[in-house]
Amino acid sequence: MIPPLPDLVLEPLIRAALTEDLGMNGDITTRTVIPAGIQCQAAIRAREAGVASGMQLAALAFRLIDPALRFEALCPDGTPFAAGDTLARIEGEAAPILSAERVALNFAGRLSGIATMTAAFVGKTRGTAARITCTRKTTPGLRLVEKQAVLHGGGFSHRLSLSDAILIKDNHIAAAGGIRPVLRAVKARASHMMRVEIEVDRLDQLAEVLDEGGADVVLLDNMDSPTLRQAVTMADGRVVLEASGNMRLDRIAEVAATGVDYISVGALTHSARTLDLGLDF
Repeated sequence: MIPPLPDLVLEPLIRAALTEDLGMNGDITTRTVIPAGIQCQAAIRAREAGVASGMQLAALAFRLIDPALRFEALCPDGTPFAAGDTLARIEGEAAPILSAERVALNFAGRLSGIATMTAAFVGKTRGTAARITCTRKTTPGLRLVEKQAVLHGGGFSHRLSLSDAILIKDNHIAAAGGIRPVLRAVKARASHMMRVEIEVDRLDQLAEVLDEGGADVVLLDNMDSPTLRQAVTMADGRVVLEASGNMRLDRIAEVAATGVDYISVGALTHSARTLDLGLDF
């Protein structure tokens, strides 16, 4: 069970989305055609199978429009569902339900799509110790909830921001003059509480990292599976190994079998398809 995020953190996202959707004049369609006080029951239903995420945000969207609305999640975040399943029920006045509908579905569909895609990738690692992890390739402003959706799908999160850990990429290495200079700078300046990861794309670079020391994790970028297996043998457990680059679903089982510890997949957040969910009265 993944703990929910605090509503206090999520409210600004939902308020911004509702403000964008309501515009200057509010929901003029509903205000024009729906009499005040009409009570109804509505349900969020799945048009296709998947893994739920974003139910907490959907509930908050309805509550921010009308605190009197009653929202019951029948398929909590992280739960698989089938096409046709009812994911949540909403009861109360019809007008605010209609006004919150699109924002609630946008979040639930987008995040359920991420959770569903993540679950598919995680399924390819069964029988191995490899973990699927996401990256910082997220929708601006939505990183926190998109990474939460990855957790709902059974994946793990990489850095949440630049301030979480030291990740030395190829451009850092080029600008600083090489692998040894950047690792020596880390050993001289970084806090002892800070984890350090460095990216390599060749085995001779991995050998240099292992010889110099100072890294906790090595990111093996765009290596084929035979090279990844050699890297695992070379490292011999001295550092955590993360495979990255062009990690398609049809390749994950093969990569996981090489013995790497993590497989980072940017597509989980930058290319996941929004799941088809609908609101039915």
